Amino acid sequence: MDLSSPLAFALAPVASPMPQAARGAHAEPQAARADVPKGQSSTGAFAVAALSGMAMGVTKRHARNVARKAFKTVESDRIFTEAKDLMPGGVSSPVRAFKSVGGNPIVFDRVKGAYAWDVDGNKYIDYVGTWGPAIIGHADDEVLKALSEQMQKGTSFGAPSALENVLAKMVIEAVPSVEMVRFTNSGTEACMGMIRLVRAYTKREKVIKFEGCYHGHADAFLVQAGSGVATLGLPDSPGVPKGATAGTLCATYNDLASVEALLKENEVAAVILEPVVGNSGFIPPTKEFLVGLRELSTKYGALLVFDEVMTGFRIAYGGAQAHFGVTPDVTCLGKVIGGGLPVGAYGGRRDIMEMVAPAGPMYQAGTLSGNPLAMAAGIKTMERLKQPGTYEHLDKITGKLINGILQAGKDAGHAVCGGYISGMFGLFFCEGPVTNFADATKSDTAKFAKWHRGMLERGIYLAPSQYEAGFTGLKHTEEDVDRTIAAAKEVFAML
Repeated sequence: MDLSSPLAFALAPVASPMPQAARGAHAEPQAARADVPKGQSSTGAFAVAALSGMAMGVTKRHARNVARKAFKTVESDRIFTEAKDLMPGGVSSPVRAFKSVGGNPIVFDRVKGAYAWDVDGNKYIDYVGTWGPAIIGHADDEVLKALSEQMQKGTSFGAPSALENVLAKMVIEAVPSVEMVRFTNSGTEACMGMIRLVRAYTKREKVIKFEGCYHGHADAFLVQAGSGVATLGLPDSPGVPKGATAGTLCATYNDLASVEALLKENEVAAVILEPVVGNSGFIPPTKEFLVGLRELSTKYGALLVFDEVMTGFRIAYGGAQAHFGVTPDVTCLGKVIGGGLPVGAYGGRRDIMEMVAPAGPMYQAGTLSGNPLAMAAGIKTMERLKQPGTYEHLDKITGKLINGILQAGKDAGHAVCGGYISGMFGLFFCEGPVTNFADATKSDTAKFAKWHRGMLERGIYLAPSQYEAGFTGLKHTEEDVDRTIAAAKEVFAML
């Protein structure tokens, strides 16, 4: 077993004290000492003391490995092995397969609050939160009650329900850019509707996106897309025809000059971005960058679109646009607004949204759109987020978490950088700063993979990719953060 590897540890054997006979027949007896217990030689006392010191070292090493020895994934491995014969790669979404961090994924059994339990009984502090939606905690009692009450009325209508009006009003009230909203079933679906809408409204075909920003798996967006594409090392996806991406232009995040160069040379329908990148790891914008995009979009007749599927109601109640004070023309939402159920939405100015059928000619539809269960869960989640102190708690907890992890890494001599905004955070294994996708690719992904595994074996569940952000929630406690930082110190020391 390789003792230098963080994936393998073993206790070195401790030598027993040498028996008297083995020291030789002519060994001279040693004088008794006052500090040596009666019946024990000073040599024996020295041996005991030495052994005690060694034992203390062994105990420390043992303590570091208790969690690792208790960490078993037999049932997860069995289920995943079976899954690989049933589903491509054994998963329903690529990043879940742990391809970039090694080992098999753990299989969840249940979740509650800030914690998750796998099918082998291992408990984790969860910083993925179903990739963002679990901001008020997994399986919140009030959300479960609302779902139970709604299920008595039906799980799907395929017809209008009053719940849609309630959630729509909450979204419109909270998000500065949204005057009308259309609900969908996922963030990807919201972005698909959005790109058709901006092209219909402007009568232009080309759009600008940013390297490393992910807007779902629609053909037009799978160009330098970050997230799972970056995790798997796929520059683009096979099966996407050239015509589908001919109208997609790519700029560099946090670089206004790269955007204006494209706007000058092309008739652009929209500039589309994650206002805080979460799909190349956590990469915040500068305020000047967002303000500049607003000005450039207006100058060249393009719409500005914020994909807030990840940041919406997470970094502020009104999303990134409320946090930074920059208002786009169209916004995509998802994750949090469904309270853990499948949901998405796109919304914007009234004159733009009235292009959407049946009010206008731009067609988009969905059998389960506005599903009453998703609406009920979303309403309860947003009611909780409106309560005083919500985002202050997220800011405090997340700041302590990421700053503690980064300090632990630096203290152990590793090149690490990162940051956070409210309940969203990330770190990279490089010196930094990381301001765009090219910077993010300088990260030591092999070291991240080892660190990730070490944290997992200590009960800390983090996103299984260097190119994904992490999330905190209202149920995370100071004790959870302290335990996470302590685990990080252990693992950093072993890398």
